[in-house]
Amino acid sequence: MCTAATYKTKDFYFGRTLDFEFSYGEKVCITPRNYPIEFLNGKKISNHYAIIGMAHIIENYPLYYEAANEKGLAIAGLNFVGNAKYFPFNKNKENVAQYEFILYILSHCKSVLEAKKLLKNINITNDAFNEHLPVAYLHWIIADKAQAITVESTKDGLKVYDNKIGVLTNNPPFEMQMFALNNYINLSTTKPINKFLKGYKVKQYSRGMGGIGLPGDLSSQSRFIRVAFTKMNSISSDNENESVSQFFHILDSVCQQRGCCEVKKNEYEITIYTSCINASKGIYYYTTYDNHQINCIDMYHEDLNAKDLITYPVIDIENFNRQN
Repeated sequence: MCTAATYKTKDFYFGRTLDFEFSYGEKVCITPRNYPIEFLNGKKISNHYAIIGMAHIIENYPLYYEAANEKGLAIAGLNFVGNAKYFPFNKNKENVAQYEFILYILSHCKSVLEAKKLLKNINITNDAFNEHLPVAYLHWIIADKAQAITVESTKDGLKVYDNKIGVLTNNPPFEMQMFALNNYINLSTTKPINKFLKGYKVKQYSRGMGGIGLPGDLSSQSRFIRVAFTKMNSISSDNENESVSQFFHILDSVCQQRGCCEVKKNEYEITIYTSCINASKGIYYYTTYDNHQINCIDMYHEDLNAKDLITYPVIDIENFNRQN
């Protein structure tokens, strides 16, 4: 299970937690402008927007988990098992396989507005990448500095929702995630006002009591509420260090610790990595479960007109700063 969020100060930031019980050996990947991309529908493009993100690379194909392009458009795919449904080839639509959806959007569009137009004629197909890699059942958040949308392919077809909160988790469907916010309208960052026992002095014995009722469990619905509350009340300056630090703190509110979510006997879901992309400047930051140091890769330090993928292994070993 995962959580994705947007954040804006002077620049636009986008990222996610990747929560699972094991890693696929993902790498930070830059797809340069001239790297040839062949799509399942037969289209092949040799020139497109440069892209940076986290990907599982197989047969020289970057299967992105989340990424942003050089124009500042970002997208992440999150598990949507039980609700996601893809369809067979439709000759009247632009057919895009589930596994290539992120790459397709980011190589073709420079904004959410352009993505919305493209989505009107897209059919997400149920084709697997190969016989060893099954179809992943996902929904997506697509965002730029101006707006965000959620995209869901269900039995009712392709749905596109305006996402004014700029947050997405897993199940239930996005409309239900948003509706659940109604249950928490009394949450506050300030001291609560006694409306329960009039005429009786109620003691506020701790700071933060305005947030009593904020869910603390690891379910996707609760993570949606918690990260929405944290993000919508977050404050930081406009400088890069503080903005990036604050973004990681936002997602830290929903990180999963080993031992708290058992998925099988002795197997536990954890936050494998957390990412933060400065989509305005093409900088990818990440931490991992065992390495809290923020690692940074700038796409503009590479040759974006190259013809080969550029990859960086994930650094998963903590460097302790021993002060004595």
